[in-house]
Amino acid sequence: MKAAVLTAYGSANNIKIKEVPDPIPENNELLIKIHTCTVSAADCEVRRFDIQPLFWLPLRLMTGLFKPRKNKILGQEFAGEVIAVGAGVRHFRIGDLVFGSGGIQMGCQAEYKCKNEITGIIHKPPGITFEEAVTIPLGGLNALHYLRKANITSNDRVLIIGAGGSIGTYAVQLASKTGAHITVVESGEKLEMLKAIGANKVIDYKKEDFWLSKTKYDVIFDVSVKTGYSKCISALATNGRYIPADYSLSLLLRGFMTTLFTSNKVIITLAGDKNEDLLEVAKLIENKNIKPVIGKTFSLEEIPEANRQIEKGLKQGSFVVRVS
Repeated sequence: MKAAVLTAYGSANNIKIKEVPDPIPENNELLIKIHTCTVSAADCEVRRFDIQPLFWLPLRLMTGLFKPRKNKILGQEFAGEVIAVGAGVRHFRIGDLVFGSGGIQMGCQAEYKCKNEITGIIHKPPGITFEEAVTIPLGGLNALHYLRKANITSNDRVLIIGAGGSIGTYAVQLASKTGAHITVVESGEKLEMLKAIGANKVIDYKKEDFWLSKTKYDVIFDVSVKTGYSKCISALATNGRYIPADYSLSLLLRGFMTTLFTSNKVIITLAGDKNEDLLEVAKLIENKNIKPVIGKTFSLEEIPEANRQIEKGLKQGSFVVRVS
């Protein structure tokens, strides 16, 4: 099969489109012919190995200590068709249309992938496309998970920082459904798109520092985690909630102290790959309550270029790869 193989850590030039052996499903696994996958900022971080120190060593041991393991394939999201099943598979059969998460092993930027049937994979509802479905496991699930933790009400003022990517565009739409006032922070070229999907106010971070204004927010969802902890906390209203989409040991400690000694709450959590959450987001799309933002589509051969565009800050919503 063809796959986007990471041959060395670092530049996008280290991603090579190569022929590698077809995977063979084990007892409880499905073999999936991939129709669509994605390229995300998280893929770029793994490629560069720009990983938080807390997770650096265990992930490096898994991925390859000195260089990526042979035929290491990135990609966290897939949608496609089941073409073979292991003897122990009970919930899927050949011909089923499915989508899900590659999990910590990744491996979705390829023509075929094996996936266990237990978690992180569901049947694709007929009312959504492969392109729409493949954006859900990363962007949709994370946005749903974090905003649930925020307990947003219609009276809240919500700030979403780094709102233009896969997680942020889902978060804007989900948060706007609560009736809350939504402000987003992004770069200029993405602001019109964010207004179109539900943002009430947009801030161009290249022109304005949100933490210097008098506006205080009940919820700050920090997708980018680049602004700085103190600046975000200073912009919180009394009893506000700050939710970073990533964390470090330092952030864990500072968040604990803020929650313990002030009226504000720092919520540090990670989303899982729950099948019920995949289905919930898929149904919202199928029922036209939200719509995935697909900034660009690429071929498998164009995956290195998709990486380069992400690193230039050009990604709006999700970058979808049409594999077959």
